[in-house]
Amino acid sequence: MKNLIAAVVFIATCPVSFAQEKKQYKVGLIGFYNLENLYDTINDPNKNDEEFLPEGANRYTPQVYIDKLSKLEEVLSQIGTDVSPDGLSLIGCAEIENDAVLKDLSATPKLKSRNYKVVHYHSPDERGVDVALLYNPKYFTPVFSEPLFVDIKNTDGTPRFTRDILYVSGKYNGETIHIFVNHWPSRRGGEEASAPYRMKAAGVVKAKIDSIQQKDGASKIVIMGDLNDDPVSPSVAEVLGSVGDMRDVKEKGLYNPWVSYYKEGIGTLAYNDSWNLFDQIIISQPWLEKKQPGFFFKEARIFKKEFMVQKTGRYKGYPFRTYDFGRYMGGYSDHFPTYLVLYKELK
Repeated sequence: MKNLIAAVVFIATCPVSFAQEKKQYKVGLIGFYNLENLYDTINDPNKNDEEFLPEGANRYTPQVYIDKLSKLEEVLSQIGTDVSPDGLSLIGCAEIENDAVLKDLSATPKLKSRNYKVVHYHSPDERGVDVALLYNPKYFTPVFSEPLFVDIKNTDGTPRFTRDILYVSGKYNGETIHIFVNHWPSRRGGEEASAPYRMKAAGVVKAKIDSIQQKDGASKIVIMGDLNDDPVSPSVAEVLGSVGDMRDVKEKGLYNPWVSYYKEGIGTLAYNDSWNLFDQIIISQPWLEKKQPGFFFKEARIFKKEFMVQKTGRYKGYPFRTYDFGRYMGGYSDHFPTYLVLYKELK
């Protein structure tokens, strides 16, 4: 299934000083956020949404839904605003039920002026959640999108349905970029036992990247998502072949700016008092060249404010989550969002 779509990265003018020489730059902000079970309150017979209904196990009422939207609105309205007053203009999202919930989120007061639109396909995921892309059509020319199916099976040979990978391409300030939004199979059943599923998902992305780079080895590629693996895991470091040192990135290679974060014990989610960094944004080698007419990579950031951190209980210090085993916590998400800052020199 193919269609014309739109995606965008915000472009703003920002004065920056390098090597005692003041230069003017445009700024691009690309982000990813696992929204933690953003369902609507309507029963969809084609979705596994029974837990997230007013009469379901989580008592997911319209009041809870509205509060959830307001919490996510607060986070998304602040990310990157220290660099650009308009914040993120391209956001990869995970754990959303459908495009309707993102349209509701985009219509909230603090986000409405950004005019976000949605790229989304329904996937066969067992939990009823998908990935999607929020974009501002003012800054990007649409070209193409498609869902990439991840064909995995349980040990007994039966299908194990997971999220599709969303692929989007288009013109970013006049240059072509390729975007992959991911939510790879979970660690259900244990990290080691489930690792082959994530390696299979990584293989789907790698195969598509190879086909893109066969046509243009200098393609600008962005792989973002909740990978359910860390930057040093085999799926990321071996199958994708991403590396954490810019000096080691070869032609057609991938750079993962989150390796250093992970090695310092910094993460985006916590489990059993240990931090993982599943929420990554990985880029291809052409983004690293600073002397170019297009955008180049400046830095990677985790967005973590005090109001997003759990203050008490067994999850103290963790991301302030929405639910704790069916009990509504009133938090934001059990993941912290990540984003990249890109610069483009103004001549």
